[in-house]
Amino acid sequence: MNDLISGMLTGLMNVATDLLMPLMALSFTGAVILRFLIWATVKREAWFARGFEKRTQDYLKKTKKNPAKYTSFYVTTKMLLEKTYYELFIMRSLLKRRNPDLIMDKSDRILLVQAGCARLVKDTLKHVEYFDYKNGKPDTFGTTTQIFEKNPQFNAVFGYLPVGTCNDIINILPGIFIVAGIFGTFLGIMAALPELGAMDLADVEKSKLVMDQFLVKMSYSMITSIFGIVLNVTMTVMNALMNPNRVFVDSVERFCHSLEKLWATCSDNLMPQDIKDFDEHKDPIEALAEESVDQEHRQSKYYIEEMADTEDKNLRKIVKSNSEKERAA
Repeated sequence: MNDLISGMLTGLMNVATDLLMPLMALSFTGAVILRFLIWATVKREAWFARGFEKRTQDYLKKTKKNPAKYTSFYVTTKMLLEKTYYELFIMRSLLKRRNPDLIMDKSDRILLVQAGCARLVKDTLKHVEYFDYKNGKPDTFGTTTQIFEKNPQFNAVFGYLPVGTCNDIINILPGIFIVAGIFGTFLGIMAALPELGAMDLADVEKSKLVMDQFLVKMSYSMITSIFGIVLNVTMTVMNALMNPNRVFVDSVERFCHSLEKLWATCSDNLMPQDIKDFDEHKDPIEALAEESVDQEHRQSKYYIEEMADTEDKNLRKIVKSNSEKERAA
């Protein structure tokens, strides 16, 4: 029994010793790629927030000189958000012949950035619709944080890998590399020590050969610790330089401050149907911007799932109503 256990431990040590460094290298490579994808997604989210902030500032400068016809917070926010989306995505796509931007265009599609921004516009309008000037200043920061955190496209890489979970795993990897390196060193020492029992002090040449092999295995086992330290330092520096949390907070603050500035400028939060003589398509660009956002949002798988849930609920209501009518009859 003891021999069986000893043999299993020896085999486990040999396998672990051979595979540990390749597994560490593979984990590091995967973490670097994943960190870059998360960073790129969050940076594009911040790019949209900066675009909205810029257009908000331009709008406020114009309204100082020429007061706007409509002062509804909802209408103004809707116009600026849709204009931001249209100019950042649709106009860029139309002008890419003169100003090639194929790399960013492809990456936005692969990382679902364009769909995420369309969802961001829709979710923002759903929330600001219920802001009321009678209740004082709304909690724009809490609302903005919720909108960004609940965005399914921005919270999952490729729409499947949850950003929060992946980010937490990447953050703890530097410590795991250190532990794995030390573990590899101990495995190497455990595998090399039994060989010292084969030394025959009477045979100098054989003893020297055993010692040489022991020192070679010891030096190799030390390499795993050094390798773990190198990966730890590299991953720690990368996590510090490409910290998505810092960019996320900056995006939320920019978006929130833009909404607060618009709230302070507007005088009410009337919906378009409540505004007398409101012409929704007074500006062709605004009409195109609204349609582009709606079109992108309808293509999202999350929109399709929401519509399926709505249809399912409506169907259940119809079936229940028919059943009640049959029972009553």
